[in-house]
Parts: sequence; C-alpha cells; structure tokens
Amino acid sequence: MAGKSVTSVDVARHAGVSQSAVSRYFTPGASLSAKMAEKIRKAAEELDYRPNVLARSLITGKSRIIGLVVYYLENQFYPEVIEKLSAALQESGYHVLLFMSSRTVGDVKPVMQQILDYRVDGIIMVSVSMSSVLAQRCADLSIPVMLFNRDQPDLDLMAVTTDNLRGGSLAAQALLASRPKRIAHLAGYEGASTQIERERGFLEELKAGGQELHSRAVGNFHYAEAVEATHELFDRPDPPDALFVTDDHMAFAAMDVIRSEFRLRIPEDVSVVGFDDVPQAAWPSFNLTTVRQHVNLMVSKAVSELITAIEEPETPLPIKLRIPPTLVRRGTTRD
Repeated sequence: MAGKSVTSVDVARHAGVSQSAVSRYFTPGASLSAKMAEKIRKAAEELDYRPNVLARSLITGKSRIIGLVVYYLENQFYPEVIEKLSAALQESGYHVLLFMSSRTVGDVKPVMQQILDYRVDGIIMVSVSMSSVLAQRCADLSIPVMLFNRDQPDLDLMAVTTDNLRGGSLAAQALLASRPKRIAHLAGYEGASTQIERERGFLEELKAGGQELHSRAVGNFHYAEAVEATHELFDRPDPPDALFVTDDHMAFAAMDVIRSEFRLRIPEDVSVVGFDDVPQAAWPSFNLTTVRQHVNLMVSKAVSELITAIEEPETPLPIKLRIPPTLVRRGTTRD
C-alpha cells in the first residue's frame, strides 16, 4: 500500500470482511463479533490504517468532536478540569478540540464561529459566558451546550456547578468559629455566577451569625490583581482578622502578601478560607482551609448529560445540576 492512502475498503479486502463491518469496528458502541473484530484489528494494524474522522462526519453528519471553551489556565483548578473532561470524553468515544477565550460574552463570538466551523456535536464552556444570540444559534443547529462551573439562569442551557450558595455559607461558618472582629472578602470577577452566589451565601451566613462584612476588594480571579486587592484590604489601621477568598488561586496570593509584606501570622492573626480545594491547597506551605468542589462528580455529570443530549436529542434537557461542596479544614483557620 506504499504511496497511497489506505482506506476502509482496503482493510475490508485484507481482512476478508465487508466495508460496513470495518466501519462498525471503528464506531464506538457498534455491535461486532469478537472474531470479526480481531480480524479487522489485525488487518488495520498490518496496513497502518487510521479512520478519517472528518470524512466520516460528512457521511454520518456526526463529527464526534466536542468543543471545549476555556477562559484561562492561570487558576490551578482549570488544568485539572480540562484533563478530566478530556479523558472522560475520549473514554466515551469523543474527540476534544480546545479553544481559548475571554470571560466576556463579546470575545466569545469569533471563537464560537471557529467551533461551529468544525461541525462539533456539542460544546462545553468552562467558566465562560454566552450571549442569548449565540445560545439560540447553537439551538438552531441542534448543538447542545453545557456550562461547567458557571451558570446563566436567563438562558435555557445545561449547567453543572457546585452549590456555590452552600459553599459560601460553609466558608463563613469556618471563619465565624474563631469569633473574629473584622471579616473581609476578596472577590473574583463580579460578573461571574460563581462569585455572585458564593458571596451571597457568605454574607447571608455572616448575617445569621450576627456579623457584618468589614471590608471588600476585587481580585478578578488573577494572582497579580489579588495581590493588589490584599494590599487594599490590609494597608489600614484596622486590618481584617478573617478573610474569605472566592478561589484558592487568589487565596495563595493573599497569603503570600499577608505573611511576607504585612508580617501577620496565619491563622493566629488572620484566618483565611479559600474555595476549590486545588491540589496545591494541601501543600505544607499553604495548608489552606477551603471549600472543596467535587471535580470528579462534576465532570462525570457534565459528560454524561451532554452525551445524552447529543445521542438522544428527544430526551428533555436536564435541570441545572448543583453538586454539594465540602469544607476541608486545614491550618489557616482556628476553631
């Protein structure tokens, strides 16, 4: 076969089976006897055959490609999420195309056009917002969209998130246990549903505990901006003695500043609680008390619901799923 591209017809002839049998062999979930499958596997290996996924999509109308849209990878939470989503989709017989975008709706438009050009079967948007116009376009093209770690209540889109209201409440409980006098909040991007819900749950629990917020600053989920926000919170005569940070990534920045620049002890002078429970939170240098998002369960639910929407389009869309979080107590809070 040297000098020419090997086709499924060549494999079928070499194996002594029909071309449709070869097609079924390379279609995840298709039925084929073990004996025939072994003949095709051996023939394909001997001819060094690989199926042309894009060519097949023109025939079947299905690319088995999922577009994965991500805002940024600075936060340690997202590389882990992308790895787990990619692995779960591949195990289910789907291919992943990764697209980088910005957190704002307007910047998603050119990326979305690229995704649609690839004839994707579905889209997962990781902490990225979507306009109603884009959502309707996907609906018109029968392309299901799954929001991961972000929700847009005004749009009829599937979503898998942590119960962020509950998470904010757990963070407040962890800080209130040490009876602080001045509780601060270091917020993320204020347009994100995760930020809105976590802060709301936090403030409601503070109120229930008879406390009010002492101070607040915005770090926009970025390390450098979180450093500046921490200066804003602590460069004052009455700095906080308790701090809730909307994610671990910014919490690491805050802890670095609190210790190295303000020479305050954690937790003796300042208690700190984060959110996510990324692997680095358990490192001895941070040992961060945080609210854990159960990533494995979130990924499993997101992938299974998206594939159901793709393969069983008549099935009613599921309700938005909220996974209960867990408080993980470590060394940055006092009882």
